[in-house]
Parts: sequence; structure tokens; C-alpha cells
Amino acid sequence: MAAMGLVTRFGLQIPSFSYPGVSDAELFERIAAIAASAEESGWDSVWVMDHFYQIATVGPSEEPMLESYTLLSALAARTRRVSLGAMVTGVTYRNPALLAKQATTLDVVSGGRAILGIGAAWNEEEHAGYGFRFPPIGERMDRLEEALQICRAMFTRERPSFDGRHYKIERALNVPRPLRPEGIPILVGGGGERRTLALVAKYADACNLFGDLDTVRHKLEVLARHCDTVGRDPATITKTRLGALVIADTAEEAQRRRDALIRARGGDPERFRGYVLAGDPDTVCEQVAAYLDAGLDGLVFNMHEAHELAPVRLAGETLTRAFG
Repeated sequence: MAAMGLVTRFGLQIPSFSYPGVSDAELFERIAAIAASAEESGWDSVWVMDHFYQIATVGPSEEPMLESYTLLSALAARTRRVSLGAMVTGVTYRNPALLAKQATTLDVVSGGRAILGIGAAWNEEEHAGYGFRFPPIGERMDRLEEALQICRAMFTRERPSFDGRHYKIERALNVPRPLRPEGIPILVGGGGERRTLALVAKYADACNLFGDLDTVRHKLEVLARHCDTVGRDPATITKTRLGALVIADTAEEAQRRRDALIRARGGDPERFRGYVLAGDPDTVCEQVAAYLDAGLDGLVFNMHEAHELAPVRLAGETLTRAFG
């Protein structure tokens, strides 16, 4: 595997497309403004979810949801610097060769800024709705491993072939190629200790985890053990954590917004413990520093008020000023 640099330091994920007072006809322009605000204020990557229905932790399933790779390519034309990716692509939704072609197209359109985020998929409801088979978890993990091999081969080899249990390609063409000689960086999402983190150690340039500080420390220890097994330095893997961020000029305003977010998502503070970082700029920096000290290389944040733009700018400027 060719050596990659840091895949991302601070990424903004846009989890919702339900914006008060914004019509469907105006929706993309607001999303593009979010991405532009992120870029201008110092974020280094922008992400969207790969879902067809809104997920329960964000809102009702009937809320608007845009197809990820179509949207990312459109955002590529409205940005110049930030990396772009799906957090994360469900392996069951696309043939992996087609996924590699889509990611490569995004890379070319963006001038070499694509990241391929991929995971085993979990949303059974949207599988049923769209007619995708939802295999047992063991098979989904097997499919993920084969997809990782196919995508890497199509990013780095001229005419790769692969004959697996679930997928097969034969001297596949992927022209034009990714713009970076080492190919598009691959991020695997999830913290499964037996299979997912083992796949990270074997195939990935980056991983994304969930959880509070203790959980993150534990997952990083598990990942290090998997790296030892395959003879890999864990430092060659960019390690991030996805959570929500609520930031405001004052701690009181941040707490008010955090409480409003929790009420809107079901009102159970325990459900969001270890997920939401909230506070004024100094407090947020202290919380971020604790996760970086725990061994992460960066963080990816959902900002449920991103459509207001000002919180995106405040967060980007705060993180850039504090952590460079």
C-alpha cells in the first residue's frame, strides 16, 4: 500500500437537508454555501451521508435526502480546497467497481480531492424500500473486504481482475485514473473490534470511530493490535471520530442550543452523552484537545445548525486558530 499523508484533520459533515424557509429549489444553493463557508473558515474536508432516507438520530425518515455522489460532484464545482467524501458509503448499495468509478469521477472533477469512505451498511429500512438485499452482518463484512480490494486495485492498477465470492471484475478499465499516483485514500467507518478494525489495519488509509474518550482509547488499542498482526505501523492510518458539535460565542448560548438539539432528537440526554461536544470556543478547544491527546489524528463533526452558516465559520476559525 502506498503511503498516504494525513487524510483529514477537521471535517464537517452535513447531516441534514431540512432547512427552515429553504425550498427544494433553493436547497442546493444553501448546501453549497455551507461547503463554501467551511472551506473559507479553515475546515479541510466536507462530508455527506450515504443514505436514501434520513436516519433516526437526525430526523424523521421522510426528511429530504440527496444522493451522496451526485451531491459531492456538484460541491466539487463550488469549492477549491476541501476534500470531499461520503461518511460512509454503504457497501451493499453499489457494485464496488461502479463505486470505484464514481469515486474516481469525483476525484477528477474536484482536482484530486476525493476520499472514499466505506462501511458495511446498516439501515435495513432503506434497503427494503429501495429493493436492496440486506445480508447478515457476516456477509456484509465479507462484501466490504472484497470491495476494499477491488477499489484499491482500480485506483492503482491498469487493468485489474478479481474473482471473489461476492464480486468479480475482469481486466477492468478505470480511465481517467485518480489524479494522485497513490490513488484515492480509503476510509473505513465503524469500530467493530473483530472484523472492521482488522480490515482497517489490512486495507485502509483512514478509519472513523464513534464514542466517548474511553471508548476511543479502547478502539485505538484494538486497532494497534490488529496492526501488529499484519505488521503495520498504526501511525500510517489517519484516525478520526464522528460526533456532533454545538459552538457559540458564550457557554450559555451553546448549552441552550445543545439542549434544543437533544429535545428535537427525542429528549434523552444519555443518548447523546459522548456524542455532542458543546461550548464556547475555549471549551470546544479543550474538548477537541482531549480527543487528540487520546490518539486521534482528527475529528469529523455534524453541525445540525450548519444552514445558519455562522456556526460553521465560528467552528472552522476556532479549530484552525487553535490547532493549525
